[in-house]
Amino acid sequence: MQEVLKYIAENRDTYIEELKDFLRIPSISTLEENKKDIHQCAEFVADKLKSAGLNRVEIFQTEGHPIVYGEWLGAPGKPTVLIYGHYDVQPVDPINLWDNPPFDPIIKDNKIYARGATDDKGQLYVHIKSVEALIKTFGSLPINVKFLIEGEEEIGSDHLEDFINSHLDLLKCDSVLVSDTSMYDEGVPTITYGLRGLAYMEVEITGPNKDLHSGSFGGAVANPINVLAGMIAKLHDKNNRVTIPGFYNDVQKLTKEERENFNKLRFSDKKISKSLNVAELNGEKGFTTLEKLWARPTLDCNGIWGGFIGKGAKTVIPSIATAKISMRLVPNQNPEKIAKQFTKYIKLLAPKSVKVKVSDLHGGWPYITPLNNPATVAAASALQKSFGKKTVFIREGGSIPIVTVFSRKLKAPTVLMGLGLNSENAHSPNEHFNLDHFSTGIKASAYFMEEYVK
Repeated sequence: MQEVLKYIAENRDTYIEELKDFLRIPSISTLEENKKDIHQCAEFVADKLKSAGLNRVEIFQTEGHPIVYGEWLGAPGKPTVLIYGHYDVQPVDPINLWDNPPFDPIIKDNKIYARGATDDKGQLYVHIKSVEALIKTFGSLPINVKFLIEGEEEIGSDHLEDFINSHLDLLKCDSVLVSDTSMYDEGVPTITYGLRGLAYMEVEITGPNKDLHSGSFGGAVANPINVLAGMIAKLHDKNNRVTIPGFYNDVQKLTKEERENFNKLRFSDKKISKSLNVAELNGEKGFTTLEKLWARPTLDCNGIWGGFIGKGAKTVIPSIATAKISMRLVPNQNPEKIAKQFTKYIKLLAPKSVKVKVSDLHGGWPYITPLNNPATVAAASALQKSFGKKTVFIREGGSIPIVTVFSRKLKAPTVLMGLGLNSENAHSPNEHFNLDHFSTGIKASAYFMEEYVK
């Protein structure tokens, strides 16, 4: 392995210059005017996979943006890992808040600044370069490797599941490796082994058949805003537990090992309170903050509107009030079941003076990978070797829907080996990526392939 590490060290500057070229392509997937850039970026990725030494590289056209596939299958009898990433990026607005042009990468304080630097071009490029280092050094890889790199992640991966369904044999693997998450802290090697799911609902309350004068009708006719606010307030009890009947029935409890892992992270409530400028944190009574964020289900009102919201005053009782409400779910909770329980309970809370319409807008399954699965063990060891620190294991409060698709369709566990940081402004102006994490991540990826066959 020393030869590989030497190759990586000697080519560090070249890798960074190539990453700059990658970042210069404005591959914004949501904007029609960047369609040519998307195709250029797919070609760039395909070219780099070829030059890395993969013996099959193909660009698949979809009804949306292209998918790039690559493989090296010269290790018969050894495990196969599918490396997933995305080459598309978010829009750059508001452009005036960028310190430098978002597609003109610059390096400051050992960080590379550009749109896509951490999400996900920098993290994805780590694995392309580790494969190159191994093949250029030894002429082969210790395991079989496949790449699946899409251009629609930032707009919901609309065509990826259909592609997976129609290419199950092509994508067959023993595990999936993804670097599109965050490390717990700078320089701390991290495996994310759990994700929360999602049930996203919309509630519309209709009262009178038109807006009414609040002087003429106030006190006699139900105000949909008042009713909706009261209903939302009843969705939590005094201990901030969700009151929907059956909501917690299927919640998977934390193991003793998981609790111990969380406690080792020494999370500071005071530090996060100060960073958010709030007097104290909140949430379900009886659980630590990390347990609340990673391992407990939640319910939040994400938006509420109705009536008059312009400048000045307008004394009106609105006809309609609407709210969007999301529930983050944990392992064993079924988003379809939770949506039905929510709908039933909301209708039960509504008085007869209003009509209720509940819409299920979106759902996603929670995900958890056993800590003892071989790919996770290999990744943890690889990260520890490359960073020189013991790997920590965390869950993520958010959702990555494609991970559950991999689990269901490919029957393969997913290892989330994040190399970015939550502080690196993904989706925001001045997005950046720590170049130490970039270089060390290449080593970790190479170590992973070696560790996976032990």
